[in-house]
Amino acid sequence: MTDTVENLILDLVEWVGRRERTYHETMDAWRTSCPRLQVWEDASGRGLVETAHVNGHLIVRVTAVGFAHLKEKRPQVYEELQLLP
Repeated sequence: MTDTVENLILDLVEWVGRRERTYHETMDAWRTSCPRLQVWEDASGRGLVETAHVNGHLIVRVTAVGFAHLKEKRPQVYEELQLLP
């Protein structure tokens, strides 16, 4: 995996980590038809983010694995996210 894709995956995990997003919102922002930039597919396939049904809505949220990955790769961002309500 290239550094570019890895950085984009970390950007996605950080973006979702700031607040739960709807699946539609996430797909609008992160899905790509470019086979070389499979950010959503890679992040979800690696278990960094997950989808769940909450109150009748399909939402996207960061998993424990995703937060651990963020803590390892971007500790300052991880600490910032821990302070959010």
